[in-house]
Amino acid sequence: MHPLKNRRIACDKQPLADRLQAEKRRFTAHRSSVAAALAHPYSAPPRCADQRISNVGSMLRGIRKASENWLGRGVMAAVMTLLAGSFAVWGINDIFRGFGRTTLAKIGDAEIPIDRFRQNYQDRLQQIGRELGRPIPADRANALGLDRQVLGEMIAQAGLDQRVRQMGLGLSDADIARQITSDPKLQTATGQFDRAKFEMILRNIGYSEQRFVVEQRQEILRRQILGSVSADLAAPKAWLDAVNQFENQQRSVEYIALGPAQAGEIPKPTEEELKKYFDERKILFRAPEYRKIAIVTVTPAELAKWLEVSDDDIKQAYDQRRSSFTTPERRHVEQIVFPTLADAQAAADRIKNGAHFGEIAGDRGLKDQDIDLGTIQKSRIVEPTVADAAFSLKDGEISAPIQTRFGAALVTVLQIVPETTRSLAEVTPQLRSDIALERAKTQVQNLHDKIEDDRAGGSTIEEAAAKLKLPVTTYEVDRSGRDPDGKPLPNIAHGADVVKAAFASDVGVDNDPIDADGGYIWYDVAAIAPARERTLDEVKAEVEQRWRDDAVASRLKTKASDMIGKLNSGDQLPALASADGLKVQTAKNIKRGTASGGISARMTDAVFQTAKDAYGSVAGDNPSQWIVFRVLEVNTPALDANSPDHERMTQTVQRELSADLVGQYVARLEDDLGASVNASVLAQATGNSPPDTN
Repeated sequence: MHPLKNRRIACDKQPLADRLQAEKRRFTAHRSSVAAALAHPYSAPPRCADQRISNVGSMLRGIRKASENWLGRGVMAAVMTLLAGSFAVWGINDIFRGFGRTTLAKIGDAEIPIDRFRQNYQDRLQQIGRELGRPIPADRANALGLDRQVLGEMIAQAGLDQRVRQMGLGLSDADIARQITSDPKLQTATGQFDRAKFEMILRNIGYSEQRFVVEQRQEILRRQILGSVSADLAAPKAWLDAVNQFENQQRSVEYIALGPAQAGEIPKPTEEELKKYFDERKILFRAPEYRKIAIVTVTPAELAKWLEVSDDDIKQAYDQRRSSFTTPERRHVEQIVFPTLADAQAAADRIKNGAHFGEIAGDRGLKDQDIDLGTIQKSRIVEPTVADAAFSLKDGEISAPIQTRFGAALVTVLQIVPETTRSLAEVTPQLRSDIALERAKTQVQNLHDKIEDDRAGGSTIEEAAAKLKLPVTTYEVDRSGRDPDGKPLPNIAHGADVVKAAFASDVGVDNDPIDADGGYIWYDVAAIAPARERTLDEVKAEVEQRWRDDAVASRLKTKASDMIGKLNSGDQLPALASADGLKVQTAKNIKRGTASGGISARMTDAVFQTAKDAYGSVAGDNPSQWIVFRVLEVNTPALDANSPDHERMTQTVQRELSADLVGQYVARLEDDLGASVNASVLAQATGNSPPDTN
């Protein structure tokens, strides 16, 4: 990082801590006073003209809160419609008095210009596009609440920056440099700052170093305030108990599985019934969009399939690499080590007089694994003198005493595996493949340049491939990679990536090749067959099967309901099961959100919505199954305060509390400073309305 001139921090550490604590006390006191001021928790404060900005602040909090999750983002379009109506009631001129045409929002004395919002908005849009692997249209992003989320963040950040200045907080250049260089994401594996990685990240996010440093300084100072507000939060025991119950409670059940046999005979549907069923559910039988994709694969592995390798080249490579096809002689060696050479000689004398090698080892308290070196090559024996002796013996022969670095030793050979060399015929397929692959690697970039030159001259990839005698494969697939017969895409390199890219493209578009396995894959969308409704004749067999499945499911659901009624009236599950030729099964220690054995995730959910000793029923994992069950046991293990589970849950709860408290603090800050938004400028900034030309 470029050396920066060190600045003085506005205050020393102790006054800084005092100021942060004072800010926390002020916020906490406000929270209490608000609760006390209302006659009822849901009482609304009186409304007057002076509260218009506060109302807008509430609106901003709603925007920010609703944008925190995908569900909220999905419904924010409706909220913005209501918001426009609220502006009409409050009076736009009063709310937006003092706005310039280039000002999108205000908080305190800070204005958020439309150009800065557009820059942040485009940065976020591009970031999402990179994560998705394809561009996302602005109207789609706005439907998910991206524009409101970005604006909400900018307003909150501007408010925090003002509070930072009011409190006199600061950060020296040396401190910010230390913070950046100590970020693990910007360090090498050895913990050193990696400038190359830093610069690569800057390029990826489109930042200059100066902009990055400025934003990091602001972010760290904001966190100082928010960290002090949310510090030292204790996780409530009731909350921890609730989390423990949700995660760790176990239930045991007895159940029966109703199937087609319990549904009885299902008559074949009439043509009228089948047509009516199909007409009411045509969307289920629609043909998806299909795309015909032409693919040219230029990777070393693909090119190698078509390259010819002569027998002479293979023979030459074999001679050069013969050693790699040779397995050296191996011997099964055993070794006994003695403290002195005299001890080894005494043992050798005993062997000459008839003692066995294993008997000598046993007398020394050694087991087979203590003396067995295994069947190994000479180079794998650590002690050179032992290796030389072992590989000079005949099969079954015992060496004379050997002096080694670890003492004296006797060595014997139990088996000799001679050296072997794989023949030319054996390794020809491998050599042919290796040679072709190496040659292909040198051709990839040359072919890439030729294809791109031809495409730049107006050729299609099919024409460019034909010119270079490269194969072109064409597939017709839907978005899931299945052909019109429902068969999955053949095993082609990076097939899923190609299909995904093709469905993000269009006919006639020049697509960049996909980098793959040291080469490239070119693709063109040759044709598009739009999604359409199929006729009954096209899908008659499928419609009839679905009709039958629904009929079975309907009967089983009715039967299960009748069973539940009888069970609640005093009948026993084993008796009802026996009457239908079924066997009662049991499942123990079921945990929420899991599936195991015969217990599906759907059944697990139903079990955890049923009280102990109560009966319930749920559809099975296929249309011809229905489950009737009774909850036998409900056990929630106590949460051990010293367990990893307790620590993890505590941290989770503290994070939730911290996030909620920070949200409240930012909302209060917006109220204190006064926040407002120019809705018409927001619409213009995101392309939702024409620019104001007045």
